[in-house]
Amino acid sequence: MKKVFVLDTSVLLEDPNSLFSFEDNDVIIPVVVLEEIDHKKRLGDDIGRNARHVSRILDNIREEGGHLQKGVNIEGGGYLKIELNHKHFEEVGNYFNEKTNDNRILAVALNLLKEEQQNESGKQVILVSKDVLVRVKANALGISSQDYLSGKIVSNDEMYLGFESLMIPPHIIDELYSTHHLKFSAKLFSNYEIYPHKFFILKDELGTSKSAIAIYNPNSQNLELVSTSEYDIWGIKARNAQQKMAMELLLDDKIPLVTITGRAGTGKTLLALASGLLKTEELSIYKKLLVARPIVPMGKEIGFLPGDKQEKLRPWIQPIYDNLEYIFGTHKNGNIEDILIGLKRVEVEALTFIRGRTIPNQFIIIDEAQNLTKHEVKTIVSRVGEGSKIVLVGDPEQIDHPYLDSSNNGLTYLVEKFKDYSEAAHIKLIKGERSRLAQLAADIL
Repeated sequence: MKKVFVLDTSVLLEDPNSLFSFEDNDVIIPVVVLEEIDHKKRLGDDIGRNARHVSRILDNIREEGGHLQKGVNIEGGGYLKIELNHKHFEEVGNYFNEKTNDNRILAVALNLLKEEQQNESGKQVILVSKDVLVRVKANALGISSQDYLSGKIVSNDEMYLGFESLMIPPHIIDELYSTHHLKFSAKLFSNYEIYPHKFFILKDELGTSKSAIAIYNPNSQNLELVSTSEYDIWGIKARNAQQKMAMELLLDDKIPLVTITGRAGTGKTLLALASGLLKTEELSIYKKLLVARPIVPMGKEIGFLPGDKQEKLRPWIQPIYDNLEYIFGTHKNGNIEDILIGLKRVEVEALTFIRGRTIPNQFIIIDEAQNLTKHEVKTIVSRVGEGSKIVLVGDPEQIDHPYLDSSNNGLTYLVEKFKDYSEAAHIKLIKGERSRLAQLAADIL
């Protein structure tokens, strides 16, 4: 039986092509959604781009199919209609007093539900929204609701970790230490998915403390031993197995794309910065270290802040300076800005100012990459020039962007799309190293 899907503004602003994702069912857009999209189309970010895209799609459908308020057939066999009627707004107002746009959308869905209930073969009415509270309010009114799932890449629990633990006979671990590599065995790894540069923590199946860390080399198709010696990069050392894996990837110049995820305090940005400084300032493998992070406001926009460009940017990029201060020890030995002036190869920018550039022969770090959309990630990575290495770090569980979550953000998208390619590698950091309190907060709050 066909269904009626009422789309919230958040769905269209995340995926302008969502109109065509409901097969041969009815797709209803409340007129207030068009007003909200109209208000967003002047924005210069991805939300504004998607608002303009939706506007063009609707205009093309209007030109080809006729009057949208009467309903038109669309690609895929569906039926699209702009709904003007929300006569049940008073009923919604009995529960939710404010005349907000969300409540007007709920009124449209409630009106359609009442109409369908009067028909013997009435269709099921479903409100589709990325806004959790809109879905909860719909449920309170007796309206079926659901999240828009088409844009989801993978659930957070299923996201690729970049490593697995494997129980094996102890003689295989001994062989790995003696030869520094193991020929890949399909039998031994029959229950495991193999991806380029994936790590395996090998443990003795007999229960002894014997163990090793190996990485899968896609070129030789061997497992290669990861050195157990301590990394020391500008005074930064790996404190756990996953940090050691991250350093292995960060220091490998043959891997141009590295993604690192993990909760706050796991050392993502710190490890990336230390590796970038080593590769640029000390080894001169790259001409410049470029560090950038997206500006996702939780209060006023950046334009309302006083001062010139650098003064406006400082609050947004302060976390990067904090990590650099830790590396340089400037809490004892000087001012971080004075040190950066002496380091001509280091550039710290807001992501706004690197889009559109071609960036060759540079070590690029994109911090807080979980706040990027799929389009923004594509734009950034596709700008990486010859001889550059790009590292994207972030926590998919900590997102500030209003239309993204852990399963549809650009970082998760990048990890899942690139895990099959030898040009990319990923690792998730598990253990927090900032402090016992920070780790406890991440676990229980």
